[in-house]
Amino acid sequence: MDTKAKKVSVIGDFNDWTPNAHPMKRHVDGSWNLQVPLSPGHHHYLFLIDDKPTIDPRAQGIARNEKGEKVGLLAIS
Repeated sequence: MDTKAKKVSVIGDFNDWTPNAHPMKRHVDGSWNLQVPLSPGHHHYLFLIDDKPTIDPRAQGIARNEKGEKVGLLAIS
């Protein structure tokens, strides 16, 4: 995650892609962290890094949203 970012949040199908629903917290070492309880299934998501949608480089997979844009894919069992 970008250690120079001023703000980072997670958007996805689990929060209706709402930009401020899940802000991440920066730690002293510059890393960002957040825990979001998710229901079982497949979830599409992106990071918003300083308001710029960004795919998670560590995503389990890549999918496409309704607009055909690439998003991260996370499977919860």
